[in-house]
Amino acid sequence: MNLLVVGMSHRTAPVDLLEKLAVPGGELPDLLHRLLARPYLSEAVVLSTCNRVEVYAAVSAFHGALADIGGELAARSGYDVAALAEHLYVHYDDEAVRHTFRVAAGLDSMVVGEAQILGQLRDAYTVARDAEAPGRLLHELLQQALRVGKRVHSETGIDRAGQNVVTAALDLGARQVGGAAPAWLAEKNALVVGAGAMGALSAATLSRHGVADLVIANRGVDRAARVATNHGGRPTGLSDLVGELAAADLVVSATASHGHVLTADLVAAATAERAGRPLLVLDLAVPRDVEAGVAELPGVVVVDIEQLGSSLDPSGGTGPAPFAAEGSVPAAERIVADELDTFLGFLRSANVAPTVAALRGRAEDVVSVELRRLAQRRPELTDAQRADIARTVHRVVQRLLHQPTVRVRELAAEPGGDRYAAVLRELFGLDVAEGAAAEAIRVAPTENTPTEGREK
Repeated sequence: MNLLVVGMSHRTAPVDLLEKLAVPGGELPDLLHRLLARPYLSEAVVLSTCNRVEVYAAVSAFHGALADIGGELAARSGYDVAALAEHLYVHYDDEAVRHTFRVAAGLDSMVVGEAQILGQLRDAYTVARDAEAPGRLLHELLQQALRVGKRVHSETGIDRAGQNVVTAALDLGARQVGGAAPAWLAEKNALVVGAGAMGALSAATLSRHGVADLVIANRGVDRAARVATNHGGRPTGLSDLVGELAAADLVVSATASHGHVLTADLVAAATAERAGRPLLVLDLAVPRDVEAGVAELPGVVVVDIEQLGSSLDPSGGTGPAPFAAEGSVPAAERIVADELDTFLGFLRSANVAPTVAALRGRAEDVVSVELRRLAQRRPELTDAQRADIARTVHRVVQRLLHQPTVRVRELAAEPGGDRYAAVLRELFGLDVAEGAAAEAIRVAPTENTPTEGREK
């Protein structure tokens, strides 16, 4: 099995395409099952956030699996596969591991160093595990990625500035209405639409910045009540949006809806009661919650994920990381590189396990055959004598095999170590069963561009 990551993010695709690919939590199991029904995929995890959609997969062939994943994403987006491919990035084997570690560390985030991605990655793995979609390879990868992310955040201070998507959007929005966050938020009335993870993060951020009134609106009022209780706000249902919009100075919308929650007609009805007070609307949802016409209403300023991405990374990914503490990004990259080397060594070492098991099995078979022959030639031996001879022979074989098998595991952990398992198989004529090979983890140690030969 090999690792493959296929995805797109705010850096490679426009928001309208990300909207089409976004996968609400309730639809993830179905997508995972469809992916696993494809011929070249044996494990899968799907990560879908406000600025990325990625498929992590254990695959038996690079090109076949790429076509499988591309076909599912194309069907979901309504795009032709060729058109979709222009916005996709592909990481294979060791580069797939590196990318996963960088995602977990927040190095690939819109706001570099934000910690929310750790929870999102954990949630994606949990959903996939409940759907029985990841196996040994993705389990090891995701668990290690989460540990790498925690290490980066605890050792580098990469998130010391306390920035996340919400605070970055507040900074951008406040400037557009002539203020400066967080001072602009003081004594303002804030409305958060949506009580999921992003809604809760928004509520926590606004509460910390001292808004005068905090309202959490959600389709399920019970869930809104839980978020409101945790952050000193009050809950309401979506049926009360017009009245709450009329009173609000700031709206943060972050639902998982596939339709517009804040339509132009709805917001227009509320602005009629606002007596000319400006309204800042932050649309942090993908797909977008706010209808395009809302931005055209007088006194209303809308900031969405697309604008936020452009403001945070105007260099297109070539400039310095916004908001990250000085020196933290190089330190984080070093941790990722160190952890990558360690993890790839573990994977290469794990790959030799079926060969070692086959060698020990061959030795046991030879011993069993010779002991049966001895019993036929020397029928006068007692049961106790036969048992002593068997123990001695087994002990000799185990001692002979111990050093070579320990050493081959050590050598296999080094770059290029997969050749040692091949030599063992050749020398002893070992036939490693397909099932055992499938259980092993194989990640290429160097090249990231696969050849057809490596896919076998």
